[in-house]
Amino acid sequence: MSSSRVIARLVCSFLLQSTFVEELWCATVLCTRTALMNKQTKTSGPVNQARADLGVGWGAVVQPAARCFLPTPPSPGHCTYGLQSTPTCLLLGTGLHPLIRLHPLLVPRTVSAPNITHGQERGGLVPLGDLMCPLPTLPKTHHFCPSQLSLDPLGPAWDCPLASKDLEEEEGPWGGGAGLPPPGCFSGSWRHDVGLDCKGSLEEAEARAWTVYHYSLLQSCLQQAGLPETQDRSQVPRTGCPGAEVTLCILGSPSTFLSVLLEGGVQSPGNMLLCLSPAWLTKVPAPGQPGESALLVSKAVSFYPGGLTFLDDFVPPRRATYFLAGLGLGPGRGREAAELARDLTCPTGASAELARLLEDRLLTRRLLAQQGGVAVPATLAFTYKPPALLRVGDASPGLRLVELSGKEGQETLVKEEVEAFLHSEALGDALQVAVKLSGWRWRGRQALRLYSQKELGTVVDMVLALLEKLEEEESVLVEAVCPPAQLPFPGSPPPGPELAVRICAVVCRTQGDRPLLSKVVCSVGREDRPLRHRSSLPQTLEVALARCGLGEATQVAVVRRRVKAAAEAALAAVLALEAGLSAEQRGGRRARTDFLGVDFALTVADRALTPVALELNCGLCLEACGALEGLWAAQRSQPAAREAAAAPLVETMLRRSAHCLMEGKQLLLIGAGGVSKKFVWEAARDYGLKLHLVESDPNHFASQLVQTFIHFDVTEHRRDEENARLLAELVRARGLQLDGCFSYWDDCLVLTALLCQELGLPCSPPAAMRLAKQKSCTQLHLLRCHGPPWPAPSLHAVPCCPLESEADVERAVHQVPLPGVMKLEFGAGAVGVRLVEDAPQCHEHFSRITRDLQGEADHPGIGLGWGNAMLLMEFIEGTEHDVDLVVYGGRLLAAFVSDNGPTRLPGFTETAACMPTGLAPEQEAQLVQAAFRCCLGCGLLDGVFNVELKLTRAGPKLIEINPRMGGFYLRDWILELYGVDLLLAAAMVACGLRPALPSHPRARGHLVGVMCLASQHLQTLSSTASRETLQALHDQGLLRFNLLEEVLVPGEYEEPYCSVACAGPSLAEARLRLLGLCQGLGIDGPHYPVAHFLSHFK
Repeated sequence: MSSSRVIARLVCSFLLQSTFVEELWCATVLCTRTALMNKQTKTSGPVNQARADLGVGWGAVVQPAARCFLPTPPSPGHCTYGLQSTPTCLLLGTGLHPLIRLHPLLVPRTVSAPNITHGQERGGLVPLGDLMCPLPTLPKTHHFCPSQLSLDPLGPAWDCPLASKDLEEEEGPWGGGAGLPPPGCFSGSWRHDVGLDCKGSLEEAEARAWTVYHYSLLQSCLQQAGLPETQDRSQVPRTGCPGAEVTLCILGSPSTFLSVLLEGGVQSPGNMLLCLSPAWLTKVPAPGQPGESALLVSKAVSFYPGGLTFLDDFVPPRRATYFLAGLGLGPGRGREAAELARDLTCPTGASAELARLLEDRLLTRRLLAQQGGVAVPATLAFTYKPPALLRVGDASPGLRLVELSGKEGQETLVKEEVEAFLHSEALGDALQVAVKLSGWRWRGRQALRLYSQKELGTVVDMVLALLEKLEEEESVLVEAVCPPAQLPFPGSPPPGPELAVRICAVVCRTQGDRPLLSKVVCSVGREDRPLRHRSSLPQTLEVALARCGLGEATQVAVVRRRVKAAAEAALAAVLALEAGLSAEQRGGRRARTDFLGVDFALTVADRALTPVALELNCGLCLEACGALEGLWAAQRSQPAAREAAAAPLVETMLRRSAHCLMEGKQLLLIGAGGVSKKFVWEAARDYGLKLHLVESDPNHFASQLVQTFIHFDVTEHRRDEENARLLAELVRARGLQLDGCFSYWDDCLVLTALLCQELGLPCSPPAAMRLAKQKSCTQLHLLRCHGPPWPAPSLHAVPCCPLESEADVERAVHQVPLPGVMKLEFGAGAVGVRLVEDAPQCHEHFSRITRDLQGEADHPGIGLGWGNAMLLMEFIEGTEHDVDLVVYGGRLLAAFVSDNGPTRLPGFTETAACMPTGLAPEQEAQLVQAAFRCCLGCGLLDGVFNVELKLTRAGPKLIEINPRMGGFYLRDWILELYGVDLLLAAAMVACGLRPALPSHPRARGHLVGVMCLASQHLQTLSSTASRETLQALHDQGLLRFNLLEEVLVPGEYEEPYCSVACAGPSLAEARLRLLGLCQGLGIDGPHYPVAHFLSHFK
């Protein structure tokens, strides 16, 4: 055996026999830096043979198979694992055979204690020196960190969400200073000859290596999720309509954002784009918006339902309507990502400026404790020239801030403060404290240092040592290590070590800037071991707590409620902070935080299980939730995967994209409506719409709220064709450059369609509007639509007869089975609708309507401008429902079903409603398809439509089609529950834009409401349930109040005065709340039995 082989075996034997840290598993790879790869290093000898025996060659880089933290000496003067560039190095943490247990080899040099860097925690290059040196005795003061500590992520830095730590650092993600990604990381089979180059923006070799790396990472993720390989179709560029289509763009790690990307492919197929390189994106100055830029996408991976992905080029480039950037895609790329996200015209979900705030542990901890009331670890902070945000506000319980005038000469102050903190009640049951640096510079770039509560001198020394590293606005923290909750096991506890739970919650910003808990994921591990992201399997809260001994459903529900409250309070506090920042401080006018990941430790406080917020960890929490949902070898059909954690985030992306697309659009609105439509003007302001109004009332309040007011009498609808031509001439004469024209007012729908035809603007055909507007024509037309396709609309139509004279009434009673329903042909609001039992009642009701409701002046706004013709239709037994549809290009984009309560026969004025429907999914689908088929049958291909149906034992039957968005409370309820604004959707369709809607909107609760009528509640609405009282209760969040009429005047042909509703997590709870409220306010009574009206909602 050669001498070199003997030396190699001796080295391995020495390393294997070592008794260094029991659980430290790592492998060694002998390598050299790039400079030694030339001919000067081509020598043979003991070192080369040792390298060969270990099974690696020069320059080999092995992906870490297991990771560990190395203990750090407690004070300056000890050897540490310095990150230096020397001719010969050892790569720690890169796995060979798992049975090889090796020592780190230390550098015989003296460096300061806090020199361990972020890279070495992940396996870094440790210099050997010229010869292998003996292993010194390691200090035993430090221990491995238990899972309850706020730990930095173990994963590579390039997989982190957007942050700013990469902005100032050019080291490789594993800390070695190299600029290339590790080769050979992924196992799998996929094509590598794909077009990753972006025309007109060529990358240098190093940048392209990272692009290739992230493409391989994406393929590996798709492969593990059981999804097909990305198809390259970049040879044929995709064409589109830049600025007229939703484009959701993510620049970041595929592993971090895969759950968002897949969910985006489902909710908005082809519009969720992943950019693997900053070179695929371009910023261009935005015309008319100084200081802001548009973001153009030239190349991306497009996502579709079923996990289908395509590598696409876009010519011309797509204009981003939403941008979410990750930290970057390699060393230094965080700077590029941050610059791309800054000052964009499109909404952004993160920015470097906001990331710096969220990465300051002290700032966020104080924010959560002060603004959100969230439990955080007891913390003592020594801060040097703190930021302005830390100087304001009151002190927070358990948080002690000590502002230092300088970094030197603070020994006495530090000792006094640390001593007081270690003996304070704020520590509770904590037996250990951690000492760390706080500030965006230090996120993920330092080792944790734990000390016993009794080690006063050591803690003081470490604080003083770290003070030397502080820059302005940074801090040194001494924080309590939260002891894990000791959960009693039923019966005998299982053998093995005690377990601890780490809870990860993802919370998203939804409509109205309200936080919504999206998903909770847990990790379970040994109490005495690190419990970090990516180092343990994600589990549901129920499974995790059961493994720790807490299996009672009610107790688990209590923990879930507390986590939900804490996580949502955390995001609410962050959003409140951002609301007070300037556009420059946020990184742009459109920069917001749209989701947050919060890591909690489960501990005991005041004898109750309490989630304690450790840190904000957006990307890793999102990734953990994605893993639980089945993206990594789990089945997607499991209960935990039924609703994606990213679903609310994608819905927010789409909603903000819609705002971006519509900002500044010029729209002509025909008919202002009454008090029930006041929300239109507020929404137009919020969305940045430029409204031009055509209205008959010259003194209408909305005349002062629009860009242009055109006074024009539109009440005589028999002259709609002529009026459309006149209005088109007025529009041209005023030089209005319109993007669209629409109406939500029943009387003006046909006129609007005719005017759009004159101006060449998008709208459903006038013939379709006429057909839907005249109720008897709707039914008779659909009765003739027998298909194909099937099921045909005729299945849902109801026999009827139009009535214009007494002779028509006489003929109708012999053609339509009685009892029947008589109503106005062009009516609205159920005015004049009545159940008739026989022929005399038919004649009587026809005569009364003909006498009382002759023209518009008799009852404005119910369609009398079209005349007072009537119809008789068959009375249908069944439950009544509203279906609100969004249709674009003949395709159904969204549908919302609500249930109505029984009416007060013989009238049909609405009494009560609930949303979402309580029907079984099959019945709900029947209603949606029936409504959609009836709209298509009438030729309504583009718009927002309200369809009223009854669900009978034979299936859905049509009552009527309203070719506009639903009235009364419907727009408000749908916005509240689903985050979808029907007004904005109607405006987008009017502009020829596909509404940016989720494909399957999910309700965030339940609403149950009742109508109040002047004839039944005059006294109540003037006293206990006055308009002011109801509005005050609405403002307090106790009910939802929708005012429908300005004047409280009873009458025979009345419409509801207002709607009062209550929300709840379940239909039953919302129903009970409303019933109690109505009883307390006096709305319920013998003459108006609310319990009966709510009886259908079970």
